[in-house]
Amino acid sequence: MPILDALAFEIFSRSPEQTRRLGMRLGALLQPGDLICLQGDLGTGKTTLVQGMASGWGAFDQASSPTFVLVNVYRRADGGLFYHLDAYRLESLAEAEELDLETFLAGGPLVIEWPERLAPLLPAGRMWVYLEYESEEHRLLRFTGVGRRYEDLQKALRQTIYGAD
Repeated sequence: MPILDALAFEIFSRSPEQTRRLGMRLGALLQPGDLICLQGDLGTGKTTLVQGMASGWGAFDQASSPTFVLVNVYRRADGGLFYHLDAYRLESLAEAEELDLETFLAGGPLVIEWPERLAPLLPAGRMWVYLEYESEEHRLLRFTGVGRRYEDLQKALRQTIYGAD
């Protein structure tokens, strides 16, 4: 478990719906090129958070786990695209390289579940979200921004949740 610093904050979610609402707040702030990495064991709420993010971003497609297809693409009315990658079933870094992450990032925001499986391929700038199982309904989410854009994104997210800094 990472130690919190000025670039990190934690939120305790008491329900899947609260996790979705948190995702909606984050999704509303996303821009093309943003990279959000979701790390946590099975059942910690990664896909639930993405459902909220896609909704808050304005997707008219219902977000679902792309575990078996690797990548889902969600659309919104203005033609924008939101990419959702699940790296759980990737066998190797070579297989991950074939996905061409740069193309996804050029087209819209990219959210990756199980990003640790392709960490060497990820750009340095990103928001990393650790999700931890606390109990049946409770999850701890830890947000860490790396790079100026993600520090600003984290600050904006914190403001939408808690109000002024």
